[in-house]
Amino acid sequence: MKSAQIVDHVVVRFAGDSGDGMQVIGSQFTNTTALLGNDLATFPDFPAEIRAPAGTLAGVSGFQLHFSSQEIFTPGDEPEALVAMNPAALKANIADLKKGGLVIVNKEKFVEREFEKAGITSNPLLDGSLSDFRVIEVDLARQSKAAVEGLGLGAKETDRCKNFYALGITYWLYSRPMETTERWINAKFKDPYREANLRSLRAGYAYAETVEMFHSRYEVPPMRQDPGVYRNIMGNQATALGLVVGTEKAGLRLFLGSYPITPASDILHALSGYKAYGVYTFQAEDEIAAITSAIGASFGGSLGMSTTSGPGMALKTEALGLAVMTELPLVIINIQRGGPSTGLPTKTEQSDLLQAVYGRNGEAPIPVIAACTPGDCFDMAVEAVRIAVTYMTPVILLTDGYLANGSEPWRVPNVADIPAFPVQFRTDPEGFLPYARNPETLARPWVRPGTPGLEHRIGGIEKQEGTGNVNYEALNHERMVQLRAAKVAGIKVPDLVVYGDPDGLLVVGWGSTYGAIRVAVDLARREGLRVGHAHIRNIHPLPANTVDVLRKYGRVIVPEMNMGQLVKLLRDKSLIDCISIPKVQGQAFKISEVLTSIRHHQIVEAK
Repeated sequence: MKSAQIVDHVVVRFAGDSGDGMQVIGSQFTNTTALLGNDLATFPDFPAEIRAPAGTLAGVSGFQLHFSSQEIFTPGDEPEALVAMNPAALKANIADLKKGGLVIVNKEKFVEREFEKAGITSNPLLDGSLSDFRVIEVDLARQSKAAVEGLGLGAKETDRCKNFYALGITYWLYSRPMETTERWINAKFKDPYREANLRSLRAGYAYAETVEMFHSRYEVPPMRQDPGVYRNIMGNQATALGLVVGTEKAGLRLFLGSYPITPASDILHALSGYKAYGVYTFQAEDEIAAITSAIGASFGGSLGMSTTSGPGMALKTEALGLAVMTELPLVIINIQRGGPSTGLPTKTEQSDLLQAVYGRNGEAPIPVIAACTPGDCFDMAVEAVRIAVTYMTPVILLTDGYLANGSEPWRVPNVADIPAFPVQFRTDPEGFLPYARNPETLARPWVRPGTPGLEHRIGGIEKQEGTGNVNYEALNHERMVQLRAAKVAGIKVPDLVVYGDPDGLLVVGWGSTYGAIRVAVDLARREGLRVGHAHIRNIHPLPANTVDVLRKYGRVIVPEMNMGQLVKLLRDKSLIDCISIPKVQGQAFKISEVLTSIRHHQIVEAK
């Protein structure tokens, strides 16, 4: 047996057709790695087409995993190993591979007809274009076919086992045990498919162990972690759990009215499994029905919620105004994707920030918060519920496709340690006014329909202060607009905290740019540069100390996956000329991109 070389981190990417099972084996590698105690971060990359032609660039599906014996914050800039199931997968991903990296290719797919589908004019295994990499050619289909011989599978069914053969190879290469995946296969499949996948997985592992093509194997020791129970969690899973816990802490029932849309649908799927916790899910016929059903649930005394992405947010706009006018608690989760219109459904972006803050007719302010890691989606979902019920307002929680589908180890919290914020419904008719105000929060009372003596008027037409009656008076309208704005502006949010140096260059981020910025700032400080990092989770209202923090630095740069939307908000609030570092490629920031920007603007500042 070859000895294992100890390394502190590895970045590996699986790529193939959307029907090749890359997400399956990527998830299995992730789960195995999580159980071994490594820190990890993942990035699944899906094709936008439901079923693009096999072998084409449009149909390539990828899964990248970064795992380490130390704390990490991103799925990694450059893979050190690429498993490419066909020429299209190789062509789409080879530019990202680290020089000297390992390429494992499915050899039998490297034929003329596959080159034509991928738009390749010569065989990359022969033309020298892969000379910068270590290339391992494996006949995956032939080898996996031999492994499942005698099980009576057809040609198509046999071919589907090759992904587990590739997984077995990578398990050996990175010293991962097969037991976790074997248990999953035993639970997921019935014979003969169960036995076929098990044989293919084990055959791949044995192949890598016996052939002479691999010069060494690698081992990443487990990370030292704080005591506790950990699990691997994706952003959408964490959001769903946070919504359940948040409504439990409020003492309410959760009602989710949603219409399926990429990449938000997984939250609807997840919450549908929590019926035992008083969760009600409703798949509506469209986005408008989804949000209005949620508003109706909040009117009835449950907490209404809706999940969507950018195009769905546009359709929900009028109903959001209704929720502002009626001042009912509501949680809207926007998992952002590339736009405009249908745009890039499976690619990530942060381009809905201004839509969330300003995208309604009339003066209709809504608090906006944003999660920064997959695990943070849990905390921010709980926070969204707290703000909604404390201030009687709709709340928008922003995540994005990078967070929603990415994963990381998550320390499972003790739910008893999370502070409760129980709702008190108004039941006393004495002196009741439906638009009376709590002097601390400016929230109006919440009344369940049918409460004796508390009948009141509600709807989308302007309210008379206090009574809630329909009112068109000019000064009353101005007063109500000011009250609704003051309520949102007065929401208490934590101060902005700066990581790193207290002066010099400040890098400000929000949402999923957190990991790339944090690592880039650490690297820049090791180079002797004075750099700080401030990450904004409360977008509207901003933390009270935001302007003071910005003024302490000689220069402020803002990397974000849009054309400079947070920059506009910061300039408006501070009059400081924050510098936009935009990226709109449907891909997250790389650490190297942020580090390059830090170096550039430090040099400019020094002059």
